[in-house]
Amino acid sequence: MQKEALNYVSKRMPVPQDFKDIFSHFYFSQNNTKKPIVKSLLPNFNIIMVFSFGTPIFFKSDDNSTVCIEKFTVLGPIKKALEYTLSAKSEMLVVSFKDDAFYRFFGKVLFSNNVQLNLDASLNLNCFVNLWHLIKAENINKKISLILDFCKPYLKNRETAFNSFLDYKNVYSIFNPIKTIALDTQQSERTIQLKHKKYFGYSAKEKSRYLKFIKAIELLEKSNTKVNWFTIIDACGYYDQSQLIRDFNYFTNHSPKHYLKSIKDVCNAKK
Repeated sequence: MQKEALNYVSKRMPVPQDFKDIFSHFYFSQNNTKKPIVKSLLPNFNIIMVFSFGTPIFFKSDDNSTVCIEKFTVLGPIKKALEYTLSAKSEMLVVSFKDDAFYRFFGKVLFSNNVQLNLDASLNLNCFVNLWHLIKAENINKKISLILDFCKPYLKNRETAFNSFLDYKNVYSIFNPIKTIALDTQQSERTIQLKHKKYFGYSAKEKSRYLKFIKAIELLEKSNTKVNWFTIIDACGYYDQSQLIRDFNYFTNHSPKHYLKSIKDVCNAKK
């Protein structure tokens, strides 16, 4: 997302090298205007922790369920676009977990049809309340530094079984690696599927579909001329235009053309 006005600030913050396999990025935004600002977050299949400082922040999913964030919450995995509203005088910091990082912190990935996760079952929320109070008055760089320090004692070592998925990390858009991993490890495909969901919070099939869609998004955003939809269909491996439209409707609740019109209000977490 770009800086839209002097009183609206948004920026992506880099992750220190020691935490590159834990977090994909930090995202900070601040609405110093007198009116709410509405944005959309593209699916990124990560689990995110959202901290709210100032007035409440609202996230709305595709089924119109709304989460009001006054201090913090955990959302995800983000499989479909979310609309969020930054109230006047609000401030938001997003911490995006990477790969199996959420599992390494909490011991499991929680699954729900709702966008908001219930942390009560896995971790005492008081520690996050304490963290929120600790960082709320600090500048953005200090906030991130304190969050990283807070995380260290909770982070477990990566399980050996996860390495099989790392070996095939870049092939999801080409083929589903579950069968290959099952053959390599002499385990059933069902066992590998369950492990994949345990670590990531989604299936390999879901990830493959998402990567095809996000490639189409990237091509659209790079295009400086009139969009050639058939070039995008071919480059992303879609069978036809109807399949492309289906995926856009599924992931963003918009057609490709409608997405193009609203692209300035969309936050792509992959950038």
